[in-house]
Amino acid sequence: MKQIIQDMKSGRTVLEEVPVPQVKSGYVLVKTSCSLVSLGTERMLVEFGKANLIDKARQQPDKVKQVLDKIKTDGLQPTLEAVFNKLGQPLPLGYCNSGVVVAVGNGVTEFKVGDRVASNGQHAEYVCVPKNLVAKIPENVSDEEAAFTVIGSIGLQGIRLLNPQLGETVVVIGLGLIGLITAQLLKANGCKVIGVDFDEEKVELARTKGVIGVNPAKGTDSVKYVLEETYSHGADAVLITASAKTDEVIHQAAEMSRKRGRIVLV
Repeated sequence: MKQIIQDMKSGRTVLEEVPVPQVKSGYVLVKTSCSLVSLGTERMLVEFGKANLIDKARQQPDKVKQVLDKIKTDGLQPTLEAVFNKLGQPLPLGYCNSGVVVAVGNGVTEFKVGDRVASNGQHAEYVCVPKNLVAKIPENVSDEEAAFTVIGSIGLQGIRLLNPQLGETVVVIGLGLIGLITAQLLKANGCKVIGVDFDEEKVELARTKGVIGVNPAKGTDSVKYVLEETYSHGADAVLITASAKTDEVIHQAAEMSRKRGRIVLV
């Protein structure tokens, strides 16, 4: 079967021919019909793979500390061998999949062969997934729509932590795929939603979903805008679905939040 793999040593993203996985106990084997690309997460992995060793180290200071600790205990040569062995392991890309069950492992009673399911599977023709990361697709939902399930569940987890109430004002910072879905879920929950992003196309798309769109790149101060929208009280909650190289996003989230407001970073 074919599978998309990221080579962490060379930085190449390749379509590889690999064996079909064998179904294991507690797992489900799914033949893929749709596989969703998560642009932000997967681009980050691809860019990390393309980076040189110094840039890789800069991006993961916690891992550098582990390497230094390992040098102290195991010595330089064994540590370098372990690091290069880790970098030499290919990384399968993807985590949003839909398809049809073709085999079930021992102990799996929730699914049977022929079931249409959404799963946490990778970009591959066949994926073997733990049963707790698989869900049946309702008849009125297409395979293409079902491929968004895992992305939706990530946003939903952020919302559960946020615990929004009817009529509250919630700011979503970052209107990528997860951010847009999260904003729509908050709208369905009866919240007033303000979406912030530097990409005007994403902001416009959010506006078509009933979200109040703000683009700081257009000269709008997002903190000031939120305070004006909330009569200087601040937002009841801020949900961050964006990545940044500085702490500015967290700082702004605190500034636009009311006293005892909630801030969740997805």
